[in-house]
Amino acid sequence: MLVSYGVDGAVARLTLDSPLNRNALSTALVQQLHQGLAAVTADPNVRCVVLGHTGGTFCAGADLGEAAGRDPSELALDRAQEMTKLLRAILELPVPVIGAVDGHARAGGLGLIGACDIVVAGPSSTFALTEARIGVAPSIISLTLLPKISARAAGRYFVTGEKFGPAEAERIGLITVAADAVDATVATLAAEIAKGSPQGLASSKALTTAALRAGFDAHAEARTAQSARLFVSEEAREGMMAFLEKRPPRWVTGSDPNTD
Repeated sequence: MLVSYGVDGAVARLTLDSPLNRNALSTALVQQLHQGLAAVTADPNVRCVVLGHTGGTFCAGADLGEAAGRDPSELALDRAQEMTKLLRAILELPVPVIGAVDGHARAGGLGLIGACDIVVAGPSSTFALTEARIGVAPSIISLTLLPKISARAAGRYFVTGEKFGPAEAERIGLITVAADAVDATVATLAAEIAKGSPQGLASSKALTTAALRAGFDAHAEARTAQSARLFVSEEAREGMMAFLEKRPPRWVTGSDPNTD
């Protein structure tokens, strides 16, 4: 299993459990997340979901090594649609989702964070939007990130790809709380949420996500198409190969991947 699921009282825990792959968003992992979210919806006793992780990485974003044996265009579109559906499923879940992060989050991992209602990040957390460095863009995850983080922060971190820590993530609105003790802080928040009624929680969450969901639905198709298009471009192929081969891409070394 790449995602573990368990319930303790009123709290369900969905844990990304593929540390050897840095919890990358493979098709199988995304499918198992959907299964966990469906289990939450079917359980009337659940009042809160904690989305956590094992290992030192919360989520590394897309699984760039998954392309073998498939048509690139078909794979890119399928993966883009998978990500869009996953983020929408988190937003429309009738119970609040707390992200529990104490590790690295990159690219699509930040999209998951943006979809959570509350996010607690520990001192080991680092964040980066690295898409531009491999020739793509944070297209789909912009649907959950742009409504949450400041415009100045988006203008910086979308293009620089630089790392930042939990204090900066809290300052710009990416996370809710930068905490020294993630588990204790999450437990306190979950206990407070568990005091709510199913109707009260669902209706209250719907109020806080209404504008985000409206923007999401208005732009999801275009962002999904953009993501799929970028992922099959020459620059993206070069960027992903450079990443997998652990070398600088040709636009950094001075060779144009569009003309070689």
